[in-house]
Amino acid sequence: MSVWEVHGIESKIRDILSNVEYLSKSDHHFGTPFLTAYQIAIELNDRFPEIASELRYQVGGQGTNEKNSLAQYLALQLSRYIKSGKILDIEGAFLSNNNLDDISFSNNATRLVSSLTRSQYDLSMYRFIK
Repeated sequence: MSVWEVHGIESKIRDILSNVEYLSKSDHHFGTPFLTAYQIAIELNDRFPEIASELRYQVGGQGTNEKNSLAQYLALQLSRYIKSGKILDIEGAFLSNNNLDDISFSNNATRLVSSLTRSQYDLSMYRFIK
């Protein structure tokens, strides 16, 4: 079995996405908020640090000096499962890099800067579809 299956990562991501705090009205016509792969990775690592440890991945971002990251792993797996139709209640999208200088996240009070801004890759994001 894969790490994805052994740790039930899909269900853990579904729980993270279905409990996103709304800053606007929860009945807004835009629907539920998106989380980037970084935000999901940060939350998953906070709750289940053994997963990243077993995968030997850091959460990700600029300055890690690592080719692979937990954020990248989660984005790849989610993309594969959504494309294959195995996941039907999570939607994926991209945030364009157009005119974006940087985007950063708080990772346990440490600033994590996306390594995708100003690159040839757009930032993936996901949301739970109710």
